[in-house]
Amino acid sequence: MILALSLLVIVHEFGHYFFARLFGIWVEKFYMFFNPWFSIVRWDPKRHKLEFFKRNPTDPASSDKEGKTEDSSPANEAAPAQQPPTGKASWRDTVYGIGWVPLGGYCAISGMIDESMNTEQMKQPAKPYEFRSKPAWQRLLVMVGGVLFNFLTVIVIYTGIVYAYGELTINFEDATEGLAYCDSAHSIGFQDGDIPWAADGKRIHSRADIQDVITAKTVTVVRNRHDTVAIQIPDNFLSTGNKDAEAGQEFWDFRLPVVIAQSQPNSGAEKAGLQTGDRMLAVGNDSTPSFTEFTAALQKHKGQTVELRYLRGGHETSTQIQVDSDGKIGILLQPITKIYNVQVKEYNLLQSIPRGAVMAWTQTASYVKSLKLLFTAEGAKSLGGFGAIGSIFPDEWNWLDFLSITAILSMILAVMNILPIPALDGGHVLFLLWEIITRRKPSDKFLEYAQITGMVLLFALLLYANGNDIYRFFFK
Repeated sequence: MILALSLLVIVHEFGHYFFARLFGIWVEKFYMFFNPWFSIVRWDPKRHKLEFFKRNPTDPASSDKEGKTEDSSPANEAAPAQQPPTGKASWRDTVYGIGWVPLGGYCAISGMIDESMNTEQMKQPAKPYEFRSKPAWQRLLVMVGGVLFNFLTVIVIYTGIVYAYGELTINFEDATEGLAYCDSAHSIGFQDGDIPWAADGKRIHSRADIQDVITAKTVTVVRNRHDTVAIQIPDNFLSTGNKDAEAGQEFWDFRLPVVIAQSQPNSGAEKAGLQTGDRMLAVGNDSTPSFTEFTAALQKHKGQTVELRYLRGGHETSTQIQVDSDGKIGILLQPITKIYNVQVKEYNLLQSIPRGAVMAWTQTASYVKSLKLLFTAEGAKSLGGFGAIGSIFPDEWNWLDFLSITAILSMILAVMNILPIPALDGGHVLFLLWEIITRRKPSDKFLEYAQITGMVLLFALLLYANGNDIYRFFFK
């Protein structure tokens, strides 16, 4: 999680940095993580200094009467305060560093009111290298740069995934035993074995269409292979589904028919003569179309001999089988990819780029569509902080999982940052659009108060979301 968020923060802040440097704006600092009081790493290319675990520089005004800065004394090694460019701003005028509070990062741009709240600078006459002295359209591009780079990152990641792995899908119509559903899905009318067909009239084909289902009003399924049933989705269903996800339940998954890959030596299966490819149909009087029903039926007959019906070479047959005391018969199962028709679509590099862009856009559109639930009581309860983010990463390293989750987080970071909330990029964009349309620039005092208001809202949201994580951990 820390690696993914660190990469995304660097990408986001580099988006601001890129456009600021493109238009000759002085970027005072570029930091990964926040650095109150001191920095873990601090590099000042203009002074040719690379420093570790150094206190933040002091303002030149704090120098003594003889003009000595704090680092004149061996006992105090704080670096002198950063000086503005003497001419045209360059990359060397930026101090780069790593802070010690891993809650984000920042790109301090000269001449704008941001989280640094450097209002004293704003009282001085505007310099040509400052943000505020540039045309509104340039300032607008600087502010959307972070969001733009995060979205481009989503495209790049999805492009790389489809190029390296291809797209592996099982179409719902090929899943002859249908799908198994979580508890919340059962509560609104889904039944195990249902095959999803359409969401609000739009055909759905695979598990990739999950957002269309949980944000729809009506989902049509095929039940018992030929019946069509319409299921109404409640307005607050997304938050209910999130609770199941936190408990480790996926909304849906393919039902896995029990097909033998191998019988273990001296097991009940081997003694009963079961062979590779045999498909289990029933245990005693219980039908077992999938692994879930099969294991439940065996549990009823632990330590007993029971009739087992199975399919071999298209013909149904039966045998008596010994179930051990753990409710098992000693078989290894064939993977779902060998049972259902799995489609793997390969892409070359040129084909991967547009496909990655489509996947990024589809993911973003689905997320934006679900944002409306954030402003409901149930949606607010489902908010999570770093604990919730960390829980979606697997326990063991997996490149595909890491890239997929990082792409989703990058998309979320882009969408959340463009919301028109003061202190976020979207708040700055809103004021800049107002300036472009009305040709009237909001006053610095207004921008200052807006920034303070936005920061209070964001800190409150941060505390609330992480408080939800703590509450769930200790009390749920």
